[in-house]
Amino acid sequence: MNKKIIGRTDRADFPELKLRNIPIKIDTGAYTSSIHCSEIEEKEGKLSCVFIADKNALNSKNKITFASYKNVTVRSSNGIAQNRYVVESTIELFGKTYKISLSLNDRSDMKFPVLIGRKFLNGKFIVDPELENISVKEQKTSS
Repeated sequence: MNKKIIGRTDRADFPELKLRNIPIKIDTGAYTSSIHCSEIEEKEGKLSCVFIADKNALNSKNKITFASYKNVTVRSSNGIAQNRYVVESTIELFGKTYKISLSLNDRSDMKFPVLIGRKFLNGKFIVDPELENISVKEQKTSS
């Protein structure tokens, strides 16, 4: 399998979550990937939450309900352990759709609503921290 080069930031689509052109930050220091959401509620064996596409976007709030999810403990870069819900979804990058596990988290104080970690990157991508928005630039040249 040829690994694709990806920069430190990019934009991606999350078709199952109805999110398009979302800014993502690539973080090789993080194991798991995380996505910003709010109003997380577990009720009667289902998990629902609201995904916020972009602080400046008009297509903001998408409420999604999941029948399948996990509850895991995630340790942040500052060493604090948090219980988080993890859902399986898909991400589109470089015109290809991949499966991805996403921990649900309030990232409202972060610059990027999505953090992509090593678990997703392994075997698929090589990270070049000098580059940005490679998939976006590639799409523009191919259209």
